[in-house]
Formats: sequence, C-alpha cells, structure tokens
Amino acid sequence: MSKSVLISRSAILALAATSIGFAGCESMSDRQRHTAVGAGAGAATGAVVGKVTGGNAATGAVVGGAIGAVAGNLWSKRMEDKRAEMNRATQGTGIQVARTNDNQLKVAVPSDFSFDSGSSAIKPQMRPVLDQFAQGLSPNQRVTIVGHTDNVGGETLNNRLSLERAASVREYLRTHGVDPSRVMVNGRGEAEPIASNDAAVGRAENRRVEIFLSEPARG
Repeated sequence: MSKSVLISRSAILALAATSIGFAGCESMSDRQRHTAVGAGAGAATGAVVGKVTGGNAATGAVVGGAIGAVAGNLWSKRMEDKRAEMNRATQGTGIQVARTNDNQLKVAVPSDFSFDSGSSAIKPQMRPVLDQFAQGLSPNQRVTIVGHTDNVGGETLNNRLSLERAASVREYLRTHGVDPSRVMVNGRGEAEPIASNDAAVGRAENRRVEIFLSEPARG
C-alpha cells in the first residue's frame, strides 16, 4: 500500500473523529454543532474523492467540507434569524418554537392561540404570530402545516377538521404573501395526542397546529 494512501486514510479518520468530537461539545450552539458534524463528514468524503480522482486529498477535504455542511435541510443564518424572531414574537404565550433534528423550524401553537373546539377558524390571537412567520421567507424555504385535534367528535370528523385547520393556516399565509405552492398541509386528526384526552386541559393541548419551516440545502 502506498504512503499517500496511508496518509489519506489517516486524514479521513482524523476528520471523522473531529466531527464526532464537535457533536459532543456542550459549549457549542446547536447551529455550530450540526454544521461542524456535517462539515467533518463531508470533509472525509472529499478527501476520498480527491485521492480517487487523482487530486490532492487536502483540497478534496476542503471541498467536501463545504458540501457536508449543507447536506439535507440547511440550518442557515436565515433559519436562525427566523427562530429568534419567532421566539420574540411568542414570548410568554405558551407557543413552542424549536429546531428539529432534521433542521426544520417548528412552531407549535396550542388551542389558546389557534382554534376553538370543533372550529377551523383562526383565532385573532394567532394572527400576529402568523404575520411574523410570513415575513421575510426566502423563495427556497418550504412550509408544512399539520393540524391536530382532541378525541371529541369521532375519528372521521377529526381527520377532516384537522386538515381544515391546516388549510386555514395556509390560506392565511397566502393572503400575507406566501406562495401556496410552497406550503404542504396535513391533518393527523386525533392520532398524535401530546396529552391525555381524559381531561379538558389535556384535550386543549391536543387541539393544536404545528408549522414547520425548512430550507432544502439545494433548493
């Protein structure tokens, strides 16, 4: 085995180990950690590509790192800024704003701010939140809206109601400049409760809408 091959393999292992080390570093932010892992994996791949194609392994690692950092959904500065905006807009409301494991921004709106029982009409309290969400979206960002219900009324009714709730949110976003072709809607009915339906407080938690924003890396 040639010395150059041994060197490139050592470099790959070192880069992969570095990416794993970044993943476990508690002092890094979510954004930094996810990007570092992607960059490390991409760098290892790039080193292989560089050697196989006759190029320089170090150059290949640099190119691969750039690719790895944007694999899948991209957690970009735009996404981080939107998360900060939504956190400010929903502070003290009980609306949950979070980054998912697959680099989507999730905004979970409970019934206090979303819909009355049995209704798909958006409450006035929810409108400022949707207004903020709709502002400044880039053309390649995609929105998914998922409606949920409690178990009152039966499965068939709730499946329809949950979809109608998601569609109501899409229509509101459309009137505020979001192209509906960029928005997917889904209704899960009563199938995914987050609390017990045995009490009114639990049923209220289950009546919710979840809005996801994603930025495909190559969108």
